[in-house]
Amino acid sequence: MLQTGDQRMKTLLYIDCCVRGEASRTQKVAQSLLQSINDSYNVVHLKLTDMGLKPLINEDFKERESLLASNDFSHPRFDLAHQLAQADAIVMAAPFWDLSFPSLLKIYIENCAVDRITFKSTEQGLKGLCKANNLVYLTTRGGFYTDNPSEQALPYIKHMADFFGIDNFHAIAADGMDVYGFDSEGSLNDAITKAATLGEQLFG
Repeated sequence: MLQTGDQRMKTLLYIDCCVRGEASRTQKVAQSLLQSINDSYNVVHLKLTDMGLKPLINEDFKERESLLASNDFSHPRFDLAHQLAQADAIVMAAPFWDLSFPSLLKIYIENCAVDRITFKSTEQGLKGLCKANNLVYLTTRGGFYTDNPSEQALPYIKHMADFFGIDNFHAIAADGMDVYGFDSEGSLNDAITKAATLGEQLFG
C-alpha cells in the first residue's frame, strides 16, 4: 500500500553479489534488512551471478564508446546505469574476498558508471546523478578487518556512492566468520539484528 500522498511505489534496488547463494552468510544479513522495509517500496532484486555480466573490454568497450559518442543513451547496454540512477534506495550485499569483494560486483559497477547517466562532468568537477539518498552495504568477513586499513571494500563503495551523488552511506559487517574458537554465530546474529534495525530506520 502506498503511503499517504505518494503517487508511485518507491524502488529499492537490491544488488546481490552473494555468490554462495542460499548458503551465504551475507545473504542472511541482507534478508534481515529487506524483511524490515515497509510496503511503500518495490524491491528489485539483481542477482549478479545470474546476469551474465562482462567486463568492458574489446568489442564491448568499443560499442559503449561509440554509443556515448553518438549520445545514444537508450541502448540496452545502459539499462543497468539507468536503473541505478533512478532507484530511490540501494542495498548492496557482498562477501569480503581478497581484501575487498568478488570481482563480479566491480564489473557491475563498471557497467553502471556511465557519463551523463549516473554522473556528469561540470566546470566544478564530476557531479553524481543518482536519485537515491541512501546506499547500504552489507558484508561478512572471515577474519577481523573492522577499522583495518587493509579493508578496501567499504572505502571503495563509499567513494563510489559519493561519485554517484548518493549522500548517505551505511555499512554493516560481521567479522570473524572463519576464526577457530570465535563466536562467529554471535557475530553473524549481531549483524542480522543491526541490519533489521537499520532497515526499519531507513525504509520502515
